[in-house]
Amino acid sequence: MRFRYLVLLTLSASVAGAVPPSTNGLAPAAPAAVTAPSNDIAQTLASVAARHSQAEKALDELAKEAALAHARTIARGRAYVKSARAGLLPVGSGFDSLTDHAVRVERLRRALERDQRLERKIAQRRKQVAAELKTLTLQLGPLQAQKRVMDANRAALMAQQDRALAFQRAFSSGSAGTAIYGAAPGGAGPMDQPAPSGFAARKGKLSFPLEGRTEVRTARRPGGGPGLEMLAPPGTKVRAIHPGKVAFADAYAEYGKTVIIDHGDNHYVVNSGLRTIDVSVGDTVSSGTRLGSVGASGALYFEVRIGSQTADPSEWFGI
Repeated sequence: MRFRYLVLLTLSASVAGAVPPSTNGLAPAAPAAVTAPSNDIAQTLASVAARHSQAEKALDELAKEAALAHARTIARGRAYVKSARAGLLPVGSGFDSLTDHAVRVERLRRALERDQRLERKIAQRRKQVAAELKTLTLQLGPLQAQKRVMDANRAALMAQQDRALAFQRAFSSGSAGTAIYGAAPGGAGPMDQPAPSGFAARKGKLSFPLEGRTEVRTARRPGGGPGLEMLAPPGTKVRAIHPGKVAFADAYAEYGKTVIIDHGDNHYVVNSGLRTIDVSVGDTVSSGTRLGSVGASGALYFEVRIGSQTADPSEWFGI
C-alpha cells in the first residue's frame, strides 16, 4: 500500500510540474496562448485540456488514497488504544510477556504516527492538485471560447468560398449538369433543355421579370455587369422570364440573395437583390414561375450572361 502511495505521489508531482501555479493567491493570469495566433489556439487548447484531465485523474486517485489511509489510521488507532489500555495486565504471564507487550504497543504508536503523517501529506497534495485544477479550468474557458470563434470564422470563410465557387460554376453547363450548391435532397431531375436557339431567339423580345410598370436604369455589381436595376416596391414578385433550371439560389457577396437560371445553350440570367428565394437549385421552372421577391432596396438587379460573360441586357429587352 505504501509503495502504491509513493507511485501515486510521483505521478501527482509530475502533473503539478506541468501546471503553472497561481501567484499571491490571486486568480491566475490568462495564459499566453490566449493571445497566440489562431492557428496555435487548437494546439494550446488540446495541451491544457490534457493537463486538466491528468489533474482530474490525480485528484480522484488521491481521494481514494485518502480514504484508504484514513481507514488504516482508524484501525491502527483502535488497536493501539486497546493495547495501551491493557497496561501491565500481561505482567502475570512473566517479564518476557510484559516486554513483548510493551514492544507491540510502541510499534503500534510509531505506525500510528506514520499513518497520521501520511494522511496529512495526502491532504496537502489534494489541496495542491485542486488548486492546479482550478487554474487549468480558468484557462480552459477563454481558450474554448476562442476556439469556437475560430471555428465559426473558418466555417463562415468556407461557406463564402463555397458560394463564390458555386456562383462561378453556375455559368457552365456540362455533362454533370449545373452547379448543385444549396440543392435540397431529392431535387428535380434534369430538365428537357430548350432548343439551342430557344432563349437566343428571344433577344430583343424578353418579357420583364416584374409585373406592371417599372423604372429601369443601368447598373453593375463588382465583378459583374453590365446589368439593369428594375425599381419596384419591396416584396414585389420576381418571375422567370423563360423556361430553365435553377443553377444557383443563395446569397452571394455584393449581389445579395440571388437566383441564377440556366436557360440552355450556355445562356443564363441573374436575378439578385431579393428579399426571399422561393426556388432551390435543381428546380425546373417555366415562364412565370415565382423565383422570389424584391428586397428592401426596392430594386431587382438583373444580368444576362453567355457563359460567364455578361451581355448588355438592354438589347435583350429591346430598350
